[in-house]
Amino acid sequence: MNQLYFLSVLCNGLGGLILFSASEDPSNDKSSIIYVKSPVFHLILGILSIIIGVLKLLWPFDSKLFILGDFIPAVAGVINGFLLIFGIYRKKTSLSPIETMGTMDHLGENLLVFRKSLGLALLLSALLHFLFPAALFL
Repeated sequence: MNQLYFLSVLCNGLGGLILFSASEDPSNDKSSIIYVKSPVFHLILGILSIIIGVLKLLWPFDSKLFILGDFIPAVAGVINGFLLIFGIYRKKTSLSPIETMGTMDHLGENLLVFRKSLGLALLLSALLHFLFPAALFL
């Protein structure tokens, strides 16, 4: 499916750009790209990334390399979508000292610590997936 291949490269590239260019302090964000700041864009891109990541596991680009050929970009897309959606969730909600954090909150907070490195990994995954579509592990 060429459409899923293109959408995977696009979503992973945009998500990597957003995660890599985001600052630690949202009030100090001096990004020149306007869509990076839009939570609606983050939500739509996050949902699309998760859906495309799951679909890439079901319908790989090359049927000879059933799951190995699309495994890394598919997992990267799911992680990308989770981080984008969790970033919106974290900005909108604040836990009171009485409430306890759930398992997903701990996982999301731990992944957001490595936001810049995950963003760079997503950008590299999108670039390599675009340049070498028939590679065994990409």
